[in-house]
Amino acid sequence: MDFKPLITLLAIVNPLACVPFFIHYTQGFSRAQRRRTVLVSSFSAFAVIAASALLGLQILEFFSISLASFQVGGGMLLLTAALSMLNAQPAEAKANAEEVHSAEEKAAVGASIAVVPLTIPLLTGPATMSTVVIYADKAKTLLQLGLLVGYGAVIGVATALCFSLAGPIARVLGQTGINVMTRLMGLILAALAVEVMSDGLHKLFPVLGAG
Repeated sequence: MDFKPLITLLAIVNPLACVPFFIHYTQGFSRAQRRRTVLVSSFSAFAVIAASALLGLQILEFFSISLASFQVGGGMLLLTAALSMLNAQPAEAKANAEEVHSAEEKAAVGASIAVVPLTIPLLTGPATMSTVVIYADKAKTLLQLGLLVGYGAVIGVATALCFSLAGPIARVLGQTGINVMTRLMGLILAALAVEVMSDGLHKLFPVLGAG
């Protein structure tokens, strides 16, 4: 059983690093509203990963994009995400100012901010989707593809746990502890990004593997 996809996804999504954002956006929420936000964001993260695994390759084929090119581009996205994590920032692109303002307005009226910006782009975004598609191509059987979707469920559970225990996590680890964990994940992700890009470059330019 190959756990590399799960390790990669955990490093990219890294729900631990999103705990401060969850606490910020859910200030003033009732317990029921906070619980609903946890459930929706966790399921949404799973849905994004599952959809990428099941439909990603078909989308590439529709746009006539070779997987090798996608691997190089996806590897660059992963490397960018890793560099952000090494600076103790979330792996995925930050929400823009308009999304942040919208989220704060929703929070003020008690509306759910679980999908935007918590799930997209903070938890799952282009780097996550690219990674899932790359690993989906390596799945040779329905069982392996199902396992990849199952890893999405694991990510959803991990997200639910981190958000549900946001208060204790923030008290125990503090911002410094969360930053250290994020940097460690970033280092792992940087190595995986180089591996993905290397694989794609060898497919595009076979001469690189000669000799």
